[in-house]
Amino acid sequence: MDHTELLKKVRKIEIKSRGLSRNIFAGEYHSAFKGRGMAFSEVREYQFGDDVRSIDWNVTARYNKPYIKIFEEERELTVMLLIDVSGSRDFGSFEKFKKNVITEISAVLSFSAIQNNDKIGVIFFSGVIEKFIPPQKGKSHTLRIIRELIDFVPRNTGTNITGALRYMTNAIKKKCTCFVISDFIQDEAEFEKTLTIANSKHDLVALRIYDQRETFLPPIGMIKLKDAESGRYIWIDSSSKKIRETYESWWKESSSGLDRIFNKCGVDYVSINTEEDYVKSLMTLFKKRGLKA
Repeated sequence: MDHTELLKKVRKIEIKSRGLSRNIFAGEYHSAFKGRGMAFSEVREYQFGDDVRSIDWNVTARYNKPYIKIFEEERELTVMLLIDVSGSRDFGSFEKFKKNVITEISAVLSFSAIQNNDKIGVIFFSGVIEKFIPPQKGKSHTLRIIRELIDFVPRNTGTNITGALRYMTNAIKKKCTCFVISDFIQDEAEFEKTLTIANSKHDLVALRIYDQRETFLPPIGMIKLKDAESGRYIWIDSSSKKIRETYESWWKESSSGLDRIFNKCGVDYVSINTEEDYVKSLMTLFKKRGLKA
């Protein structure tokens, strides 16, 4: 992609995502992600009506008077985007590939973050960690992220979400809100354990992007399929009812398994179909989190 074409695409996504984040998501984002952490501010003498659970016993013992700890809502957040750039993102049967939807959602979240004075960073991952952009503030930083989203070419086609979560947990020391954006097509034995550890240190939100065609096989006879991540080809007879039922059963079991894991680990989670309006799905997620805050 040449420089001029890239700038046009960046500008197009910037206009759309800035509008969405300013006019639609602004209030919902703030209520969903602000004030989810408390930072120590100071101590003062205990006053009638104060919560006794806030008493600082060390200071109280030193001055022989009750003192309490004062906390303030953390106004500045660090937001991380953990973005799957594996081969399976290059799939689409409707108007958009999965990677196009991932790019738009990531851009909207980035502009929502900077409009709320938050830092935003990105980790691109496939079977390996492809690129780490440390969290910063500012429009120019966000535009850099969008350029990378559009033009990034991964060196690996596989998927290793577990490795990406471990990398993020080690790289980001301060508690952050991390959006894991992927199709979650993976079979990793340590996924649930790693997800639990990462969510205990950070605030994880999972966005699953999928295409409707991935949920079933059409009865159109012999089909040559390619695994986008391994490069392996396979022929299947889609006219076989048994094969179609087996595939649909696998998809439903995989989806149910993800639901179970995310619920067990306490990770907020939403599935977004490439044919649907992702705005509605994100708004539902934000409102749900706002009610829980």
